[in-house]
Amino acid sequence: MTAVETQPERTALAWQRTGLGVLAVAALLGHRALGAGRPALLVAAGLTALLGLGVLGGLAPARYRQVRDRVAGGRAVTTPAPARAVTAVVVLTALAAAVAVLVPG
Repeated sequence: MTAVETQPERTALAWQRTGLGVLAVAALLGHRALGAGRPALLVAAGLTALLGLGVLGGLAPARYRQVRDRVAGGRAVTTPAPARAVTAVVVLTALAAAVAVLVPG
């Protein structure tokens, strides 16, 4: 098996790890919201969880199929739109986490 044959699987695993990381941050936000009695933070945790599920259930499988098809067709794999979308998710997650840590409850 060559590196090209495993590229779609490695890409899928990376996107899944990103989605799981976002979900983990959402769980931590939810835990902090419940412990500190901050309902607004609970809303942020829920929205962050939805973003994580969007990466896991939507972006990751779509990107896997796209990379698999492009590798099989011998075309370039890079497409900026999915990468921009997941970057936005990660940045929004980081902002939510920063607010949870920095804003006193």
